[in-house]
Amino acid sequence: MSENIKIKAGDKELLFKKGISVKEALESLGLYKKDIIAVRCGDKLLDLSDSLESDCEIVPIYINSKEGEEILRHSASHIMAQAVLHFFPDAKYTIGPAIENGFYYDFDLDHTFTPEDLEKIESEMKKIVKENYPFERRVLSKKEAENFFRSKGQTYKLEILSEIPDDTVSIYTQGDFTDLCRGPHIPSTGYLKNFKLLSVAGAYWRGDEKNKMLQRIYGTAFATKNSLKKYLHFLDEAKKRDHRKLGKELDLFSINENVGPGLILWHPKGAVIRMVIEDFWKKEHIKRGYQFLYTPHIARVDLWKISGHWDFYRENMFSPMEVDKGQYMVKPMNCPFHIMVYKSRMRSYRDLPIRYAELGTVYRYEKSGVLHGLLRVRGFTQDDAHLFVTPEQLEDEIIGVLDFTKFMIETFGFDKYNIYLSTRPEKYVGSLEHWELATNALKVAVEKLGLPYKIDPGEGVFYGPKIDVKLVDALGREWQGPTVQVDFNLPERFDVTYIGKDGNPHRPIMLHRVVLGSMERFFGTLIEQYAGAFPTWLAPVQVKIVPISENQLEYAKKVYDELFSNDIRVELDSRNEKMNAKVRDAEKEKIPYVLVIGQREVENGTVSVRKRHKGNLGPVKFNEFVDMIKEEVKNKTID
Repeated sequence: MSENIKIKAGDKELLFKKGISVKEALESLGLYKKDIIAVRCGDKLLDLSDSLESDCEIVPIYINSKEGEEILRHSASHIMAQAVLHFFPDAKYTIGPAIENGFYYDFDLDHTFTPEDLEKIESEMKKIVKENYPFERRVLSKKEAENFFRSKGQTYKLEILSEIPDDTVSIYTQGDFTDLCRGPHIPSTGYLKNFKLLSVAGAYWRGDEKNKMLQRIYGTAFATKNSLKKYLHFLDEAKKRDHRKLGKELDLFSINENVGPGLILWHPKGAVIRMVIEDFWKKEHIKRGYQFLYTPHIARVDLWKISGHWDFYRENMFSPMEVDKGQYMVKPMNCPFHIMVYKSRMRSYRDLPIRYAELGTVYRYEKSGVLHGLLRVRGFTQDDAHLFVTPEQLEDEIIGVLDFTKFMIETFGFDKYNIYLSTRPEKYVGSLEHWELATNALKVAVEKLGLPYKIDPGEGVFYGPKIDVKLVDALGREWQGPTVQVDFNLPERFDVTYIGKDGNPHRPIMLHRVVLGSMERFFGTLIEQYAGAFPTWLAPVQVKIVPISENQLEYAKKVYDELFSNDIRVELDSRNEKMNAKVRDAEKEKIPYVLVIGQREVENGTVSVRKRHKGNLGPVKFNEFVDMIKEEVKNKTID
């Protein structure tokens, strides 16, 4: 057997002795550079210190590449765990993966990590980096690894080892720390130059709330100092826009433990914004031939058995309740109710398309660990609609839905969005012919509208392909938004039909669609998009009137009454406070317009206008201001 192996990289190829390290091979090929931290060989990732035992084409992985930064971040989690053990030697360490833009490690420890602890741990990490310990990989038998981690009291590692089917495992050591890991890693700790520890959170072991709660330390790391700086700035901006923080500061909504996690209390100001959104939503649906429905919040378990939710979605449904010796469940979906309305009488091809719409509140059991403000809740109102169409109508109806979607999200100021077409998964219902018809209709629709899109292969739902529109906010983040889904499953399960031109029953195609998403999630997205400074047409208070003294109060009340009669949402600040303090408070409330009224304004029939983001606009005739703000609201102007 030959002792030589053929190693290729780019347009270079050489023979080497078996066992040569990756780094040595790169050096001999004249390709080694300091910023190469690993290589890809076929479908395997290798450390620079790994031995090459067979013919291989190697592709260098640079530290500033996407794959390289993932390796860097995973290595950072090991270095962080090492630093934690320097201060807390009794800590049990579990898993520490790289995640998007960062890393984390979960620890089981009696001591609760504090912000001061994070500072100490980060400082210790810098010392470990300075020591430039090499990441050394060793392969052990599973038994040897078990003995090692048992001697260290690392019970979580023993649990992980018990589930590995292989006879051997790899471990990595840097300095005085060893971890169970597949790798690869950066060559040495000195490669981690740009990092920051961010926060501590609770996390159940393996994400199961039946397991012990651990402490998770999050951090971030980048290949360059500038990238880290930009990301930390992004996080700072995101923190300022956090809808949970702004929701409390602006008195928009709350979540109360006595009510229950994941259940939203809409406060008056938040409810006003929701009312404006819903009124606009209804008006635009009427224009496009939709009919409104109202359906119950509960239904017999039998309905969910027919729909398939009982079998396929039960873990996301609340437990049944006993009513008149029968079982009922709160609804997780509106679609079966809309089907019942459709089936309430015989339908003809002349009736189709039928477009039903409902702002229907649904309830889904989400695990407490994933609940997140308005974005992940247990009770929410869907901007829901279901269309029943013939195969011939499918393409035009999808075009109509997508055009409607585009109009809605752009009106709310989302001029950037990404469109994904999700195709047939491995497990599906319906015929290949129907899937091809539906997928092609979705594809043609986005192309006819000239909308760029990406194919998301195999990510359709089991009952049909779909298009997802993900909103891109002011910070460049994607948010799940509108969707349109083709459904072959429910019409079959509920035996939904229409009488065709031939006088025979035919199966309609059903479309599920939302043009905004749930009211809760869309509202959370809006809060973060505008950092709470809503456009005038959406703002809960559009105008704040600030009289300088009591002498102007009578005129200020007349201004208030006139604005109110013109459907302008207005407040009068008649507190016995200084004018500057009142203006400052209005600015904190992010009110679009502040009207300051002094004696000159009273005498001239004017108002002194301060506009958010633009400052003092000076005196304006009152009737001109009324016309100006009404026009802004009518046109739904985005600041």
